[in-house]
Amino acid sequence: MISLLIAGAVGLLIAIFGTPYAIRFFRRREIGQFIQEDIKGHAHKQGTPTMGGLVFVVAAIVGYLLAHVRVWTPSSGLGLEFQPLQPGGLLAVFALLGMAVVGFLDDWIKFSNQRSLGLSKLVKFGGQIAIAAVFAWGATEAGVVTEISFVRPLGIDLGVFFVAWVLIMIAGAANGVNLSDGMDGLAGGSAVLVVASYTVIAFWQFRNPDVYQGVDPLDLAIISSAMFGAILGFLWWNAPPAKIFMGDVGSQAIGGLLAALALLTNTQLLLVILGAIYVAETLSVIIQVASFKMFGRRVFRMSPLHFHFDLGGWPETTVVIRFWILTGIGVALGLGFFYGDFLRLEGIL
Repeated sequence: MISLLIAGAVGLLIAIFGTPYAIRFFRRREIGQFIQEDIKGHAHKQGTPTMGGLVFVVAAIVGYLLAHVRVWTPSSGLGLEFQPLQPGGLLAVFALLGMAVVGFLDDWIKFSNQRSLGLSKLVKFGGQIAIAAVFAWGATEAGVVTEISFVRPLGIDLGVFFVAWVLIMIAGAANGVNLSDGMDGLAGGSAVLVVASYTVIAFWQFRNPDVYQGVDPLDLAIISSAMFGAILGFLWWNAPPAKIFMGDVGSQAIGGLLAALALLTNTQLLLVILGAIYVAETLSVIIQVASFKMFGRRVFRMSPLHFHFDLGGWPETTVVIRFWILTGIGVALGLGFFYGDFLRLEGIL
């Protein structure tokens, strides 16, 4: 428990005090957000510093590492000691950092070309494939269960298709978070809740090793806690009106970490409920595109979904807070399924 508190506190402090420096740094270099012309009412955000996700990515990783440092132990007393990093935690950090690199390249190309288009779809997809392949190999070596799972493995072994499933999870989660990153604090606030739920899930699995088959759940709880604190610190500056945006480097990193946590804790399909807002945002885009191509009509005023309500007259803060509430409901429901399954296994339900 102390490790989790250290990770969260370090992540929070670095992000909340480091983000103002990032704001000044990016502003001096005129590294700002490009706003699509068809997004009415958001033109004033043009030029707001972006790539703030770099701060909370670094904060989370530093928090994770420092949580493994001990200055005192009951057995040896005072003395500097570094607890070994576990494969599960390192895999989660790899997914976080790898997807952050993809997002950073996307952001950098947007800035360099002074437009809202970054990496081509082919290049971005290629990067995600590479990350998924390495992650799947590492997870298999670490002993991950290659079955499809909800709150526990469902007995449907994917075998060699596990790599494809990893790609779907990572790309789907990253794109879902990225699509929700269109209003001040929307992606950050929802991500805080989902990441916090994985801190609870992973720590519960650590406390009940006879029930669950997660890969190094304590280390997963530590990186989750570190990311929770880091995003919370960033949200202080990203809340409406945002002083800085997370950019693709932040949204891709969050998505990569969430997918990794779901895969390593064997709660893959549970992520659909915990991150229901990301699913809704993604589905709104798919439905909009399919409807327009097939019937020449739009289902929503604009997609992703939050812009539909924005154009319908909801103030931005109303959309953001209501989406936070919906995310909270999804998280409560997901944790309820997780804990209910545990009670059933224990014979209490």
